[in-house]
Amino acid sequence: MGSSQGSLEVEWLGRVGYAEALELQEKRLQARRRGSASDALLLLEHPPVVTLGRSARPEHLLASPAALAARGIELHQVARGGDVTYHGPGQLVGYLIVDLAARAGSAGAPDVTAFLRGIESVLIAALAELGVSAYRRAGWTGVFATPSSPGPPRKIASIGIGMRGWVTWHGFALNASLDPADFDMIVPCGLREVAMTSVARELGAAPGRELDERVRQVVSRAFERDFAELQHVC
Repeated sequence: MGSSQGSLEVEWLGRVGYAEALELQEKRLQARRRGSASDALLLLEHPPVVTLGRSARPEHLLASPAALAARGIELHQVARGGDVTYHGPGQLVGYLIVDLAARAGSAGAPDVTAFLRGIESVLIAALAELGVSAYRRAGWTGVFATPSSPGPPRKIASIGIGMRGWVTWHGFALNASLDPADFDMIVPCGLREVAMTSVARELGAAPGRELDERVRQVVSRAFERDFAELQHVC
C-alpha cells in the first residue's frame, strides 16, 4: 500500500463486532498518519449495537442499558461527531480513514465540512444508481430519501466522523435491508422529527442478502469512482 493522496483502498470486511472494528480503525489510522498506508474505506456490517457520539444526550437513548442487553444489543460511547445511532445486520457501514491534509495539498487548510458534503454526494449518487432518489437537507448531516408524499423527512444514511491529526475515522451507515423499526430504542441522531427508512423500504423490495450485496457493490464503485474528484472540495 502506498500513501498516494489520490488513491482509495476499498475493503469489505464482512460482519465485524464493534469493538473489533474500533481496533481495526485505530491500526489503519496510525498507519495512515505514518504514511505507510493509503486512504481507505472499510466496508462492513455490525451485529446489533447502539453508539453514543460526542453530542449524545441521555434522553435520546430510549431504552436502558439493561433493556438493550436483554435484546442482545451492545452499547458503546465513541469518539465521533453526532448523537446516538444504531447499527445492525442489513446496514452497510463505511469507515473512512482519510488524510485530509494530504488531500488539501497546497490548496489551503483541510475543510472537514466539505468532506462531509462530499460523502453525502457520493452516497446520493450511489442511491440514484440503486433507484432511490435522495438529497441532503440544509443544516443537517446525512442523506434523506426524496419525499413522495407528505410526512416527516426520511433519513436513509447517517454520517459521523472523528479526527486525529487531520486523519478521519468513523464514517457513514447506509440502511440497506434492515427494518427501520430497529431504531425504536433511540432518537436517531437526536432528530425527533425524522423517520428512518431503508433502500428496501424505498424500493418496495424484499429485504435480504441479495439486496445488501447489491448496495455494497454500488457504494464501493461510487467511492472508487468519485474519490479523486472529491479532492477538489477538501
